[in-house]
Amino acid sequence: MRSDSFAPPLARALGAFPGCVARAPSFPRRGSRPPTPADRPTFRRPRRPADDRSRTRVPPLASPPSSPAFPFDDARSTTLEVGDFAKLDLGRAARTGLPEVVWGPGKTPAQILAIMEALRDKQPVVLATRVDPATGDLISAANPDVRYDPVARICLLDGTPDAPRADPIPGRLLVLTAGTADLAVAREAAVVAEAAGIRDVRVVADVGVAGLHRLLSRVDEIRSADVVLVVAGMDGALPSVVAGLVDAPVVAVPTSVGYGVAAGGLSPLAAALNSCASGVVVVNIDNGFGGAVAAVKMLRAAGKLAGRIKKREGG
Repeated sequence: MRSDSFAPPLARALGAFPGCVARAPSFPRRGSRPPTPADRPTFRRPRRPADDRSRTRVPPLASPPSSPAFPFDDARSTTLEVGDFAKLDLGRAARTGLPEVVWGPGKTPAQILAIMEALRDKQPVVLATRVDPATGDLISAANPDVRYDPVARICLLDGTPDAPRADPIPGRLLVLTAGTADLAVAREAAVVAEAAGIRDVRVVADVGVAGLHRLLSRVDEIRSADVVLVVAGMDGALPSVVAGLVDAPVVAVPTSVGYGVAAGGLSPLAAALNSCASGVVVVNIDNGFGGAVAAVKMLRAAGKLAGRIKKREGG
């Protein structure tokens, strides 16, 4: 077969590319010289005329719209310096609905007390979380107005008479624990929720899935709650079980309670995140404070929505 017999099909194929000119490949006959690079097909695109204006031009990038500057002089961004070790966020309540709370670990008793006293006339109540018993006793001895909850590991200091008051938050929060060992985290959540304004907070302890009848005997009470906060370690199965029984939001708080493979709470955390019951909200390990804040925001949002609906219907 002659090599030039391939030229028409190749030319037709390359005809789909406008401006391309092809030269058919030349195949050597038997006994002839080996192929060289010149035998390969070549493609040439005609040079565009200098005055051709059809070339696409990329438009210049538009400047992004400018956003309004954050009002740093607004009350929502006010700070208060305490000594040379703290800058308190006085505008947090105006921005987020919840005032600043003191994190106890890493601070000396004197620093914790100084911060709490500085916030006393700015907040309805001042909290310091994760305070160990020895530190709590020292703080209470220095200021008898400070109350220490040894189970929750929280120091509380009521605001001064001229401090702003916390608006009551409607709704019922039920805090469940899988075991008695989870009670410290549950109590932390309950104290924080009460301080934030939830008046109806109940704690039901030791209703884990190892004795499922204990949970089922309280199912009516559980279903009466508007938000259920479930504190569980070990296998972390309780949040999924509860979420399959109630229509209220369920907040899971995994704890570090458990033997080796529980991995300091990673196992119940993974179980809560992987729950087959839809809509379980999960916070960090041992984070009773974070679980309470989530519940507070849920109930507060529900109260605002109910108020808007009532106003609309009344109008």
